[in-house]
Amino acid sequence: MSEVGKIIEQGMLYDFYGDLLTAHQKEIYEDLVYNDMSLNEIAQEYGISKQGVHDLIKRCTQTMQGYEDKLHMIARFNSIRADAQKMKNIIDNAAEDFPDRNEIRRLSDHIIEELI
Repeated sequence: MSEVGKIIEQGMLYDFYGDLLTAHQKEIYEDLVYNDMSLNEIAQEYGISKQGVHDLIKRCTQTMQGYEDKLHMIARFNSIRADAQKMKNIIDNAAEDFPDRNEIRRLSDHIIEELI
């Protein structure tokens, strides 16, 4: 997986399951993923070793991935988003005189916006 893909995956895990981490875990995880701090910078900031930061990030990621493996919230989110996009594409390609076309388009746009 690319570095960008890894960051996106970590961000999604945190968005869905980050509130289940402790305050300390959340701070360090946010610094790495959202504040783009290096392990060394985080270690200096919190007065812990670089290895300690690495281990904490790894544990947090494993914990949140465990929640996803059980609850499938991210998978469901991605499935709903894909279905809403398909619905929008079908409506966009439907004939202009298709009944309720504009209302269906409005609803699909609303669903997609809510998911982003």
